[in-house]
Amino acid sequence: MEDANHSVVSEFIFRGLCNSRQLQTFLFLPFSTLYLMTVVGNLLVALLIIADSHLHSPMYFLLANLSFVDFCLSSVTTPKLTTDFLKDSKTISFGGCGTQILGPLHYSHIMDRHKCIWLVLTSWIIGFLHAMSQLAMILDLPFCGLRVMDSFFCDIPLVIKLACTDTHTLGIVINADSGVLDTTCFILLLISYTYILVTVRLHSKDGASKARSTCTSHISVVVLFFGPCIFIYLWPPSISWVDKFLAVFYTVITPLLNPAIYTMRNKEIKNALKRQISQHVHSE
Repeated sequence: MEDANHSVVSEFIFRGLCNSRQLQTFLFLPFSTLYLMTVVGNLLVALLIIADSHLHSPMYFLLANLSFVDFCLSSVTTPKLTTDFLKDSKTISFGGCGTQILGPLHYSHIMDRHKCIWLVLTSWIIGFLHAMSQLAMILDLPFCGLRVMDSFFCDIPLVIKLACTDTHTLGIVINADSGVLDTTCFILLLISYTYILVTVRLHSKDGASKARSTCTSHISVVVLFFGPCIFIYLWPPSISWVDKFLAVFYTVITPLLNPAIYTMRNKEIKNALKRQISQHVHSE
């Protein structure tokens, strides 16, 4: 009898971003454009840093890694969201749902080259282990009936609600775990930017204004990403449209901001792009 109660669900059904068929059709082009810009922008930044020797420094090594992470984060959810706009039945396999849960690992935290490599490896390993531990909890749950999620991608708090067993305690543990981790990363980043601003202000009055402008734009991206994550995991009431709105921010919008704010405003990146274009033009 216990085996009969275990998972007979092979796929889940998304309700999607909205219910209006006309609005979904209208949203297809904007979201497709946003995803294309995200892919092109982040891959361009990563490849440019790899190809140009002038950018082979620790800072740009980390920016290349961030671009790759943004590309992966967006590619896990946005293509599925976009194609589902044109479908009446929005389904995802049990394995595909697991991939979406595992895919958006946590942002890598942004020194010499060896320290940078270890920093990146450590952040990837911690993110992978954290995601795998939560995925393992879900794979052990029995799913035997409900399979409709009021969302456009698989998120752990929504998936565990579909299990045909009491998951209240598990939900609290997972939300607290993810919420504390996101909050810790957010606080550490804010401390880092504060330290940068104070250091620059003490040593260079001329550079303080530029540093303030740069850090402000960077902090905006950090808030836009971590803010929705922290709200979703730590705020007890679940309001569907609010959760969807915030989820769009950190899965679709934020990955696009990296090439726009972190790099394309950077003079060295612009010069590197000009050099690469010039080399290709002259080689032909």
